[in-house]
Amino acid sequence: MILARVLGNVVATQKNKRYDNARIMLCQTINPDSDETGATLLALDSVDAGAGDMVLIVQEGWGASTAATGEAGAAIDSAIVGVVDRIDLLPEERKG
Repeated sequence: MILARVLGNVVATQKNKRYDNARIMLCQTINPDSDETGATLLALDSVDAGAGDMVLIVQEGWGASTAATGEAGAAIDSAIVGVVDRIDLLPEERKG
């Protein structure tokens, strides 16, 4: 799983029919301290996430496909599967 922050929506007026009801979100990967960690990625939203939300992304074809469209087998690499409310770190894992 990948931790990320949603930057916004990607509008695609022409897309595969399997994705008609799916929203494409632009996400920035982050670490537990909310620092950016890498490149942005696109993920289909399966949990009604919004811009600014911290989210969990699954990046595995079968799981992403099933979560985002309700059907297995769609060509999907990444899907948002959870909105993170907070992260509780052990004392030894905190920056200090």
